[in-house]
Amino acid sequence: MNLRGENLKMVGKLAVVTAGMFCFGYALVPIYKAICEITGINVLSISETQVPGSAKSAQAAQVLRNSQVDTSRTITVEFDANVRGPWEFKPEKRSMQVHPGELSTVMYEFQNVQNRRMAAQAIPSYAPKQAAGHFNKLECFCFNEYTLEPGEKKAWPVAFVIDPKLSKDVTTITLSYTFFEVGGKTPAAPTAPLAVVKPVTVVTGTGS
Repeated sequence: MNLRGENLKMVGKLAVVTAGMFCFGYALVPIYKAICEITGINVLSISETQVPGSAKSAQAAQVLRNSQVDTSRTITVEFDANVRGPWEFKPEKRSMQVHPGELSTVMYEFQNVQNRRMAAQAIPSYAPKQAAGHFNKLECFCFNEYTLEPGEKKAWPVAFVIDPKLSKDVTTITLSYTFFEVGGKTPAAPTAPLAVVKPVTVVTGTGS
């Protein structure tokens, strides 16, 4: 085989490898989300994988239409915000009372207080863990990448419905977001802080 034939063969192999790597890169996101749903890492609700007009978005809308508001129960939803960097990120309110099956909305506010442009995104988590599968979001900013100019402010809504099938033992749900800069190390889902044990000083008396 002449040199030209060898070169063409090598180019063909490189093209196949390049195409494979390109497809693998696009497959990483759905693979990551599937692993999260199976293992519970950075627990995701079904609606967090939705995009407007998608089949899952229509499915969430159908769930909302079929949900009956349970006015006999009230659940406290607490909103938490964590940041990994020099910027401001917070919910407009720390908690709200909702009925299962009721559509509710909360706003999250973000400001880039740096003198440079930045790109960031958020990862959600839930407590207790069993609430994740019953916390359906119809609108959410999670997993989207946002670019903010120096000093720029943004406000994003989170519209959600709690499935009435949620166990009646659950009376409080905490929705927590960790906002971090794209390009940095992805943080783990936030966890409750450990209790601080204060040292005990033992005072001994002196004998008379």
